[in-house]
Amino acid sequence: MKRNLTLLITLFSALGFVQLYAKPTRSDQPPNVLMICVDDLHPFVAKGKFPYIKTPHIDKLKQSGIYFINGACSTPVCNPSRSSFFSGLHAHTTGAYMNGSDGWNRSELLQNIRNIPEMFGDNGYVTWGAGKILHNPLAKEREADMWDNFPVYKGGFGPFAKDEKDHYGSRFRSIEAWEDPDTDFPDVKNANGAIEFLQKDHNKPFFLYYGLWRPHSPYTAPKRFFDIYNESDFDYPVGRVEGDMDDVPELGKLLTNQQFDHYVKEGMATDEIMKKFLYAYAANTSFADWNVGRVIETLENSPYADNTIIIFFSDNGFHTTEKNRWGKATLWDLSANISLIIRTPDGTPAVSEATVSLTDLFPTLADYCGLETNGQPMDGDSMVPLLENPDAEWNRPSFTSYGIEYSSVRNEEYRYIRYPDETEELYRYADDPMELRNLANDPAFDSIKEELKKHIPKDWAPTTGGRLEVPHDFDKVMRPKGKWFGQKTTS
Repeated sequence: MKRNLTLLITLFSALGFVQLYAKPTRSDQPPNVLMICVDDLHPFVAKGKFPYIKTPHIDKLKQSGIYFINGACSTPVCNPSRSSFFSGLHAHTTGAYMNGSDGWNRSELLQNIRNIPEMFGDNGYVTWGAGKILHNPLAKEREADMWDNFPVYKGGFGPFAKDEKDHYGSRFRSIEAWEDPDTDFPDVKNANGAIEFLQKDHNKPFFLYYGLWRPHSPYTAPKRFFDIYNESDFDYPVGRVEGDMDDVPELGKLLTNQQFDHYVKEGMATDEIMKKFLYAYAANTSFADWNVGRVIETLENSPYADNTIIIFFSDNGFHTTEKNRWGKATLWDLSANISLIIRTPDGTPAVSEATVSLTDLFPTLADYCGLETNGQPMDGDSMVPLLENPDAEWNRPSFTSYGIEYSSVRNEEYRYIRYPDETEELYRYADDPMELRNLANDPAFDSIKEELKKHIPKDWAPTTGGRLEVPHDFDKVMRPKGKWFGQKTTS
């Protein structure tokens, strides 16, 4: 009888009727938090579908954490994405839609709420931060309130390639295999700082945030990370297909690079330049992975390993020539999808298909760590039920926007995009993972569109300003048509 019961449990588990997951470990002491954010990570890297790029440390983290394969950013560019996940609020709530939006100084709401490190500090935590954090200037008084290690060392995007011949359009698009000291890179200095912090004795729980500048451009990294690749091996990635943009509305096309003309250098074909960028982007990514690994390994060898939750993620996704785009700032999956891995101290590996958002991080940490939030409003939801059971029902699509009424809604099966002029896109991932066939005009999918439309907000906060990430003159193209980015568009 006992043997039969064991066989039944085994069979039911295999069929999905029984799910046995260890609940996140909780000790008598409040949990520590290690939060690591990389910049501009292509989502296929963590998925293991970008075969050129080697990330052994991220791969190792996936083997002991929960990988949220459909995670999304609220806004697909650096500054507003950070405004969203540090506040738990979407851009349509705060008005911080674009880079340069300066939301923490211009948005009345962001000025008057407590962000993640402030909330941890309010609850008795030591807060330590370094690197790329808000990507937004703050008054010294507020920054001192956020971090116990104030003044915080941040660094910047450099070093840039020394010779202008290695610049492709600008110094931010420069490529160089760096042969000077590793400590020329802020990511290395900041990792060293995080390592030093983890090697100290702490009598209070801590919140540690390490923000990397890589793999964001410029594409400069220590030479040994270029040396692990052969430049000649690089070709266009899966998903770059001729004619892909034929069924994309005008406002979608205007968020792309068109034909990459701004990267053209005399004597080089565009294909040659783009493949060189892929090679250099791979080196940057492996360099970022190495720094991430150093910090995590230090934690694992510290007394804090058994009571620390790790949150690893990218601030947005990244196109590497797919849909005529090198960069982010679109409403498609490669720009909206982020690489999110959460490891609780029990280290139970799993993959969750829940369409979570970076706005969910704040309420998740507050819930998991038992923080008193004083009823502060948040748009996100706690993911703790998913940490306890990665197969738990979520039933909430993710929402991404890039400007007022530029809307992208994603559930596990579909992505629906609607632009301010009411033009649409719809993609079904089961048979179209690279979003190559726009189904929006097929009446067979009208009910799907109507369901996803329900998750588009009716109210949009006024924009706090900023700039576009596309190289052509969007303003010049759109303003004569009454379609100005960041304001409600008229037909």
